[in-house]
Amino acid sequence: MGLMSGKRGIIFGVANEKSIAWGVAQQLHEAGAEIAFTYLNEALEKRVRPLAESLDASIILPCDVQNEEEMVAVFSELEKQWGKIDFVVHAIAFANREDLKRPFSQTSSEGFRLALDVSAYSLVSMTRCAMPVLKDDASIVTMTYLGSVRSVPQYNVMGVAKAALESSVRYLAAELGEKGIRVNAVSAGPIKTLAAAGISDFKKKLNVAEERAPLRRLVHQDEVGKSTLYLLSDLASGVTGEIHYVDCGFSTSAG
Repeated sequence: MGLMSGKRGIIFGVANEKSIAWGVAQQLHEAGAEIAFTYLNEALEKRVRPLAESLDASIILPCDVQNEEEMVAVFSELEKQWGKIDFVVHAIAFANREDLKRPFSQTSSEGFRLALDVSAYSLVSMTRCAMPVLKDDASIVTMTYLGSVRSVPQYNVMGVAKAALESSVRYLAAELGEKGIRVNAVSAGPIKTLAAAGISDFKKKLNVAEERAPLRRLVHQDEVGKSTLYLLSDLASGVTGEIHYVDCGFSTSAG
């Protein structure tokens, strides 16, 4: 019997096999969980569906997190097929590439709103849509990054969005705690993903992280998955409102 045997939930944010969310999905599957997946559009469906099907997923649905009607439809379908669910993984973030390249003071108003909407507010709206179908001991986990608490070159508006995301985790945890529902975040070290490709000099950041981390290496996708598995499982039954760092020590060693 696996750690997540008999548990069902959904992952938002798998884009391809390099996605952090995919590392999470693999660990959950190995632990016995049954997982539903979403995709943003037809182009991403071509990447996501084969991955989801390789983990025996039977529920693969379209969802734009900026469209609350679509999120409501997703959770309605989950309730129709499964009833109550045990977990939700929010691995969604986006900012205009132009706003990541230019100085932070030059961030456009539209770009600021977009980054905050997709990367932070979507957790709030997703939680609201999920609540009617969450079990009393359900767990929600989102993905954040060190740029939320430190100024990381070229991370810019995404750092502000991640700070808002982490604050949202604490407020949601306080609100949902009386229902027994836990809300946490995993702060992963730098990993080469599709989203990271939009950050200038990202390869240089990987090199710096590798040099400064006490373990002298970068965090692996499956290690982020294992930490997320812990937070979603009963092993973390007393953990909520926390930012869980998985970065080989980079967050505590970088100047």
